[in-house]
Amino acid sequence: MKNKKKTTIKDIAKVLSITPSAVSKALNNHPRISDKTKVAVRQVAEALNYQPNHIATALRKGKSNLVGVMIPRANSHFFSSVVEKIENVLSKEGYNIIITQSNESFTRECKNIESLLLTQVDGIIASMANETKTLEHFEKIKSNGIPLIMFDRGEDALGVDYIGIDDYKSSFKIIEHLKNQGCKRIAHIGGHSHTRIYKNRIAGYKDALLKYKLPIAEELISESTLYIEDGRKIMKQLLELPEKPDAVYAASDFAAMGALQVMEENNIRVPEDIALVGFSNETFTSFVKPSITTINQRSETIGQLAAETFLKRVNTPSWTPKLNNTIVDSELIIRDSSLKISK
Repeated sequence: MKNKKKTTIKDIAKVLSITPSAVSKALNNHPRISDKTKVAVRQVAEALNYQPNHIATALRKGKSNLVGVMIPRANSHFFSSVVEKIENVLSKEGYNIIITQSNESFTRECKNIESLLLTQVDGIIASMANETKTLEHFEKIKSNGIPLIMFDRGEDALGVDYIGIDDYKSSFKIIEHLKNQGCKRIAHIGGHSHTRIYKNRIAGYKDALLKYKLPIAEELISESTLYIEDGRKIMKQLLELPEKPDAVYAASDFAAMGALQVMEENNIRVPEDIALVGFSNETFTSFVKPSITTINQRSETIGQLAAETFLKRVNTPSWTPKLNNTIVDSELIIRDSSLKISK
């Protein structure tokens, strides 16, 4: 079937016997165009199913009122909640957002950035993929003069605004809690340590163990993409150790969920035999049995601050020459999966 030709301003002008320039001005509510002509243009545009070319408009005006939001995973409550808050804040200021997902892929992340730049977005708010090790694609955003705000996952080397929690402190807090529950051999299912947030979570885990004179055993420390399947695979390996852990701290709730599944399949009692803690306060953590202890990353606050930071950058070019590193307080939500000792 042959594709129907897209209606242009010239098509509308031909129907009304006026110039394309007059049509363009009418569509943009120009004061020199009469109300009668504006009404006629809009009626014909609707009848012909005219769709404006936003990219062409952005090129003419130098502003698209579009903001790219790039996230690693759309199925995460944390990321979806951040995006929802960003959209709520920016829509009130006349912006629409374009959401892209890297699915933790470096290649897809690069392609997403290229697409957003071609769309002439006014800014990009992003969280890096787990696979990302080089930053050239993010540097390209900066070289184009487009505001770049990173949240949750970012790197100091980029020198851009960042909003997130203190991952080191949050991780330290988890180990303190497990130690207070009598745990002595604590395993860590971590993310890839080339990413700052996971490097900081591993550091917080190790430093807390050192402080409380608990063993740091390499066989208890792993790196992964932190999907449910990763949690399952690593938990199986931990259960095969001659000396099993008495607690598992996973750097994501998805990996914690995978670990919990394996423990249930092997008749491991949680938390009596092995305590469990996750990270991010995904919605399912409060519904599963036992409910999973986790870190609340304050997703709505992060989304609010990310959107407000973008607005300050575009509305006040002279605002804060020094780029901002905004740290939001996290909260340890203690639930059944780690309560060996009653509160």
